[in-house]
Amino acid sequence: MKILFIIPARGGSKGIPGKNIKPLNGKPLLHYSLQYARQFAGDEDICLSTDDKNIAECAGLIGYEIPFMRPKELATDTVGSYGVLQHALGFYQDRGNNYDAVVLLQPTSPFRERRHLEEALGLFHYELDMVVSVTESALNPYYNLFEEQENGLLRIAKGTGDYVRRQDVPAVYAYNGAIYVINADSLRAKASLSAFSAIRKYVMDQRYAVDLDVPADWAYAEFLSKSNHNENS
Repeated sequence: MKILFIIPARGGSKGIPGKNIKPLNGKPLLHYSLQYARQFAGDEDICLSTDDKNIAECAGLIGYEIPFMRPKELATDTVGSYGVLQHALGFYQDRGNNYDAVVLLQPTSPFRERRHLEEALGLFHYELDMVVSVTESALNPYYNLFEEQENGLLRIAKGTGDYVRRQDVPAVYAYNGAIYVINADSLRAKASLSAFSAIRKYVMDQRYAVDLDVPADWAYAEFLSKSNHNENS
């Protein structure tokens, strides 16, 4: 299976300004995902998609050369990952490189281990649109998530509300942003990730699935990084 690894890293982060090149435990955040992808592929099959020269220069510090500068129209706050993925896949396809699958590695997930992607890839087959990493959610529509009714009163979001213990409700899962293994044919044919219907979950422990979005997330990641360093010293 021929895989294109895509790392999307635009320059306009607002939640954590400059986060893609911000040092986490002494290393630019972007480097975690680049070095992770290099465990599985050569640089010719790794696409760092960015619109920002500082990010490109940061990647160059570890010898990676970006294949293109992302068009400005694909680097706004309103553009989702899907258009970025389709653009990158099309760029390589136009140059005769046809891929069977795309692995999306968001820079905001620095704590993945090699085994996580190996296990996710083991779940993938061509009848699927995607294998996606998830964590089990403590917030559950059968138990502690509610909707407001027309009369202004709350009701349980799903089911009847007859469950009295969280342990008894059906498990629900949240995408954690760490790993997406995407069928390239599905990416070419469909308009969004939400159009995918054949999705298989890959469950990760929360400690590996920290997603850096706001400063509090960054502070927690720094804590985890230092704790892991001390444990391994």
